[in-house]
Amino acid sequence: MHKRLVVVGGGASGFYAALNAASAFGPHDVLILEKSSDVLSKVKVSGGGRCNVTHACFEPKELSQNYPRGEKELIGPFHRYFTSDVIEWFEERGVVLKVEDDGRMFPETDTSQTIIDCFLAEMKKYEIDLWTKASVDSITKKEDIFELILKGNQTLTADYVILAIGGHPKMQHYRLVQRLGHRCEDPIPSLFTFNLPKHASNALMGIVQNARVSIAEGNWEQSGPVLFTHWGMSGPAILKLSAMAARYLFEHNYEFQYAVEWMEEATAFIDQKRNENAVQSLERGRPDGYSKRFWHYLLERSELSPQLNWADLSRAQMQRLAAVLGEDKYHAKGKTTFKEEFVSCGGIVLDEIEMKRMESKKVSNLYCCGEVLDIDAFTGGFNFQAAWTTAWLAAQDIRKKALLD
Repeated sequence: MHKRLVVVGGGASGFYAALNAASAFGPHDVLILEKSSDVLSKVKVSGGGRCNVTHACFEPKELSQNYPRGEKELIGPFHRYFTSDVIEWFEERGVVLKVEDDGRMFPETDTSQTIIDCFLAEMKKYEIDLWTKASVDSITKKEDIFELILKGNQTLTADYVILAIGGHPKMQHYRLVQRLGHRCEDPIPSLFTFNLPKHASNALMGIVQNARVSIAEGNWEQSGPVLFTHWGMSGPAILKLSAMAARYLFEHNYEFQYAVEWMEEATAFIDQKRNENAVQSLERGRPDGYSKRFWHYLLERSELSPQLNWADLSRAQMQRLAAVLGEDKYHAKGKTTFKEEFVSCGGIVLDEIEMKRMESKKVSNLYCCGEVLDIDAFTGGFNFQAAWTTAWLAAQDIRKKALLD
C-alpha cells in the first residue's frame, strides 16, 4: 500500500515541507490542504512583494539570536539546516538570491512571484496534489492512521501529517492542535511601535537617530536606529525591543517606562565642550550627526536655552543635559502595528516538539513547522528562515520513515 502524507497549510513552511518530502512518495501520495482560495499569500506580500527569503547570517548561534522566542531551541536545527542550505536549494532550482546592504536576501528578479513559480513547478514535478478552500475541522489518530475531517464532512486518511497552519492573533486558530493534546501559548503581537500620545517628540516625525533603548523592569535593551513618528517611536531598535518584551508589555496593557541613551559618555562630551568650546553657544555646538531640530528638542527636554554658552552651564544644568543625553525617560501608552510589521508570538510550546525532527512528542508521525510553533523573529527574513529549517527537518524525518516502510 502507498503511504500518504497530508500537509495542513499552503504557506511557506507547508510547501517547503511537502516539496522536500515528496521524493519518498509516489504520485498523488502527498496532499497540501489550504483553507483559503490562495496559497503562499505571505510569500507573495513579503518584503514589499519581493519576498525576503532569508538573511545573510552564516553562523547558527548568531542567527538564533534574532528569535526572541525560539533562540535556544533553534541552535541545534540551524546546525543541521540553515541559510547556506536554503540558498543552495533555490539555486539548484534556478532561483539566485542576492544580498542587500542590511543583510536581507531577495531573489535577483526582485519579485516574490519567482519563489511562488519555483514552488509550483516543484509541486507539479513531484505530482503533489493541492486542494484550496479545504478547511480541516478535526484530526484524530486511530492506531497508526490519521483521520482528517474537512469542512463539509469529507474524510481523508494519512500515515503522516504536517501541521503548517501558520500563526494567528486569535487562540481559536490553534484548536486543531490543542485537540491533539498540545499546549499553546496565547498569541499576542510581537513587533510594534511605542505610542507617546501628544508628546513633544511627535513634532520630530521622520527623523532617525541611533540610540540604545531599554526597559529596566525586564533588563531588555536594543541598539540601532530609532524613528520618530507622529504618534511615538518606531525603527529597528524599538521593533526589536517590542519583540523581546512582548509578553511583559501585553501584561502591562502597553503602558510602561523606557529609557533612551542618545549618546554614550554624555558627561565626557559636555566636559569636552566646556573645555574646548567654552564661548560657543549650545545651538552651534550640537553633536555630529544630530539635526538642528533633534538637538533643539533635547535642549528643550533639558530646560536649556540654545543661546546659552557652554561655559555658562551650572552644575545642575550639566546634570540635566547629561541625564537627557544618557538616559532620556519616556512613558509609553499603547502600541501601533502595521500589516508589514505585524508578527504574532504564541503557538505550540516548544518543549512538546522534538526539535531535531519537528515531530510531536504527544502524537507519533505528527509534525509541526513554521509559525504554528511558538517561534518568532525580528524583521529581515528570519521568520522565513525558521519556516524553511523546521519544514526541512520535518520532511527529512518523514522521508526516512517512508523509505523504510
